[in-house]
Amino acid sequence: MTEPLWTPSPDRIRDANLTRYLTALGDRHGLEFADYAALHRWSVENREAFWVSVWDFCGIVAETRGETVLADGEKMPGARWFPDARLNFAENLLRHRDGGPAIFFRGEDRVRGTVSRAELYDLVSHLARAFEAAGVAEGDRVAGYLPNVPEAIAAMLAAASIGAVWSSCSPDFGVNGMLDRFGQIEPKLLITTDGYTYNGKPIDSLGRVREALERLPSVESAIVVPYLDDDPDLDGLPIAKTLRDAIAPYPAGEIEFRQLPFAHPLYILFSSGTTGTPKCIVHGAGGTLLQHLKEHILHTDVRPGDRVFYATTLGWMMWNWLASTLAAGATALLYEGSVSHPGMDALFDFADESGMTHFGTSAKYIDAVKKSGLAPRESHDLGPLRAMMSTGSPLVPESFDFVYSSIKRDLCLSSISGGTDIVSCFVLGNPTAPVRRGEIQAFGLGMDVRVYDDGGRPVTGEKGELVCARPFPAMPVKFWNDPDGARYRGAYFERFPDVWCHGDYAEITEHGGTVIYGRSDAVLNPGGVRIGTAEIYRQVEQLDEIEEGLAIGQDWDGDVRVVLFVRLAPGCELDGALEDRIRDRVRRGASPRHVPARIVAVPDIPRTKSGKIVELAVRSIVHGEAVRNIEALANPEALDHFRAREELAE
Repeated sequence: MTEPLWTPSPDRIRDANLTRYLTALGDRHGLEFADYAALHRWSVENREAFWVSVWDFCGIVAETRGETVLADGEKMPGARWFPDARLNFAENLLRHRDGGPAIFFRGEDRVRGTVSRAELYDLVSHLARAFEAAGVAEGDRVAGYLPNVPEAIAAMLAAASIGAVWSSCSPDFGVNGMLDRFGQIEPKLLITTDGYTYNGKPIDSLGRVREALERLPSVESAIVVPYLDDDPDLDGLPIAKTLRDAIAPYPAGEIEFRQLPFAHPLYILFSSGTTGTPKCIVHGAGGTLLQHLKEHILHTDVRPGDRVFYATTLGWMMWNWLASTLAAGATALLYEGSVSHPGMDALFDFADESGMTHFGTSAKYIDAVKKSGLAPRESHDLGPLRAMMSTGSPLVPESFDFVYSSIKRDLCLSSISGGTDIVSCFVLGNPTAPVRRGEIQAFGLGMDVRVYDDGGRPVTGEKGELVCARPFPAMPVKFWNDPDGARYRGAYFERFPDVWCHGDYAEITEHGGTVIYGRSDAVLNPGGVRIGTAEIYRQVEQLDEIEEGLAIGQDWDGDVRVVLFVRLAPGCELDGALEDRIRDRVRRGASPRHVPARIVAVPDIPRTKSGKIVELAVRSIVHGEAVRNIEALANPEALDHFRAREELAE
């Protein structure tokens, strides 16, 4: 058994919210648990009691919870949680209305600001009245084409307060990418900024908005938040007003939070869309709120007054996850722009400046910091920092080592995994348990997480499909424009009937932790042996010459062969000696089956707007197939580097 990299001190365990929760269960119900595994078993075997206990412990504000906790509880999909409850999502996030900070904002090195809880409440009040005056009603869609600014959270809360449905994408999406998303859901109102900055450069948004609105007839009004210019030019946007003008007629006051059903649509999130038109995934207000509070308070140990950060855009579900920390009494830390501008230490500067307690980022960012040679524990204070979260791709064991050696030793490093599909996590942190190298600490409470082999049997210590065997409140309400539910069922329930199959290739360890090896649809299959791409990346990306890798399976001679593309570090060349080192590293660190048959250098690797590499798109290009939705990519021009490669023709 591997030794932990970090073990919480007795004081950390005593003070954790999870410990307080266990005490509450003991006091109220006489329950005691030998360890986290026992608590988790109870939470999935006694679902109704568990979710009621979370509701009570987290103090959810509601007109009524109703008598019924779960109806049709064995249907998956089809289970209905708290069917008689009435609540409002925004009311729960705005429950603290004082002079304390709700949002601390930084836009690269040019903009800084703080929004108090009272100021946020008032802005939401202004906007809710302006939305209603513009004809936005319960069930209508409000779309945000916005950078990660405080007004985005305020607009989302204003929509939620009146029962409208919020959807967003980041302004680096082009016109077609925006239309692929918003065109399906037909928003009534669009809110945007005049532009944004990236790497210190101002980038206009209004040109794209003008073009998009000509093709979005459902939009009846638009609001422009000044960001680049205090008085943006709205010429050619007859339905648009600046934020100042839009809210001027509507003084701030008490918000009339509409009390809505638990499953009332709150968000429409979009799948990445790299294999076709993005799926429009509808999430309910109650399930999102309950799941996020559980994750923030119990799994991430967010306490009133904490300062929580996640490096995200409005095109990634981590923005929605971050916004919900307001309900736990925390300050949401927003960073807009390039995470490496003006230098690789920008986010660590932000951590010190803001008093950050929880640092959320991607696995790729941690690897980039490591390769840059930065050692934040030597250059920054990071005194208040208690937790670091990582998601977006598997966090390799060597990155665990780097966090503890070069960022901070006394830190709960929580690799987390879930996604847009559930706007939350299946596996994540446990602040009262050790952190082990390369492992995600815990199954989410109330989530019946398992790994199935190909025959649908639960396995431990073997690789297989990550599944959830029982319904949970954060399951999507539906897909948009899917009246009979066929697309919804097809997305998650075809592989194993009545069981959510998430599409991750994973393994449960002997400690009850989880290792993710990549997406199941990107798993390689040479000679009939399934190989997760993350197993190859872990080995290759430890070489100083390699910045990043991408592996696919190429159909070849009646079988599949592994092809590895590498983006080299500056000044490096892929020669025979480096190829030999790569193959030797993969053979020794993984297995002979993992060794790539072909290694090809490319100048760039395509990725989604949220930073995930797109193996399937590259596989399609290599096989001469069309990539149907390049608008989903942050750098679609990178695909050209993979077309008709001579190295792959023999």
